Amino acid sequence: MRVSRGVPVVAPTLVATALTAALALPTAAAGAGVEAGHCAHQERTRVPGAAFQQSACLADLTTTGLAGTPYTDPADQAGLTAQGTRTPSGVPGVQIDGYFPDSSRFNATHGWRHDAQFVIRLPDHWNGGLVVTGAPGTRRQYATDKAISDRVLAQGYAYAATDKGNNGTDFYRDGTRPGDAVAEWNTRTTQLTRAAKRAVAQHYGRSPRRTYMTGISNGGYLTRWQLENHPELYDGGVDWEGALWTEDGTGLLTSLPTAVARMTGSATDDDLYRVGFARGSEFLWPYHEKAYWGVTQKIYRAEFDPAYDPDCPGPTAGTTTEQILAPCATDASYDLASRPESVRRAVARVALTGRIGRPLITLHGDLDALLPKAADSDVYARMIDARGKGRLHRYYSVQGGTHVDGLYDTYPDRLRPILPCYRTAFDALVAWVERGTPPPADQVVDRPASGDVVDSCALDHPATAAR
Repeated sequence: MRVSRGVPVVAPTLVATALTAALALPTAAAGAGVEAGHCAHQERTRVPGAAFQQSACLADLTTTGLAGTPYTDPADQAGLTAQGTRTPSGVPGVQIDGYFPDSSRFNATHGWRHDAQFVIRLPDHWNGGLVVTGAPGTRRQYATDKAISDRVLAQGYAYAATDKGNNGTDFYRDGTRPGDAVAEWNTRTTQLTRAAKRAVAQHYGRSPRRTYMTGISNGGYLTRWQLENHPELYDGGVDWEGALWTEDGTGLLTSLPTAVARMTGSATDDDLYRVGFARGSEFLWPYHEKAYWGVTQKIYRAEFDPAYDPDCPGPTAGTTTEQILAPCATDASYDLASRPESVRRAVARVALTGRIGRPLITLHGDLDALLPKAADSDVYARMIDARGKGRLHRYYSVQGGTHVDGLYDTYPDRLRPILPCYRTAFDALVAWVERGTPPPADQVVDRPASGDVVDSCALDHPATAAR
């Protein structure tokens, strides 16, 4: 695996947001007001297989308590949540940071310059559960601290997150053959889940009673893949707008080329509608032209089909923000169906099948202008049904939801954050798994005309069918 030159970029989910500050972790226990005995099991907890780990006893494991410390990274969370999002705080416990053996060096967090980094958080007041996630986009292990970690920790869950083994806009340089970088995401998630289960057992003296997989965007893809390929490790999952990879290639490499073509003037709005972009999402397209479409298409095409245009993006997606976000002109005419069979084989290595083995709840915004749901979660829901697994799946289409909740702050009259619906869905999954309470049927979650859309979302109201 090869060394990366990391650079900051503004597109916030399928691509990286900003470099983590190279802050070394303190070696001593941290946190004012830590009670005696609070750190009793800190040193006995080892993460199996880790090449390096460092633990800290902290008075608060949430982003509120960790603000200004090297134990979280607000820059890597940028754009994922609306500004007014309320988060819990006051969760004491132990945090373990470290990495598994890996030869790539994309992740500069803590100054380690080492990939396969992870964070495991172990709250003092444990409910017996474990929540595992992988970073969205090409972000790193602290990316979902505010969106996911804070709340599940407050509910008593242990929490584990991986950087997926490579990250940043040059992630496609990792590995030796097309598709290796994305395939590693799945391997690293499985690796962390197994290790975290054993670390939790060491720390608390018993294994987790329940383990849930969840994630946003690429983390949603990981959730789907894990429940298809390693259902024995999990009790269920929540998939928030997971990226779609299929054996026939359906996914972002079949929708984004048309978006790039529109950027260059060779495609029309009608062409975008035909590949799945939603009518009504047009107001979001100028932002996505600047921040998403070009860079996302070129780096994922380079991952699976580097021979198509070896010079763009070439050995790096760019060394300035402008270069990184700029599209490759050749991507405007990219046609996956006409590419060599070797390209489709590379995609097939990481493809989803719909054959989930544990309960799964999917959420997707109907105004997603990066991964339009018609070309993504609608397709995946049909794949699940075709495999005869529909009884294990619920699908909630969130009216007014888009790919990142941060855009709500710019368009509060047109959008709604998905996070509160995600939180409600997670609680519904737990009730489904642990109490046998069926979650609400597939539905379109209406955007309310008034009320608190930033921090509340009901899934049990009368609704129309999502599929």
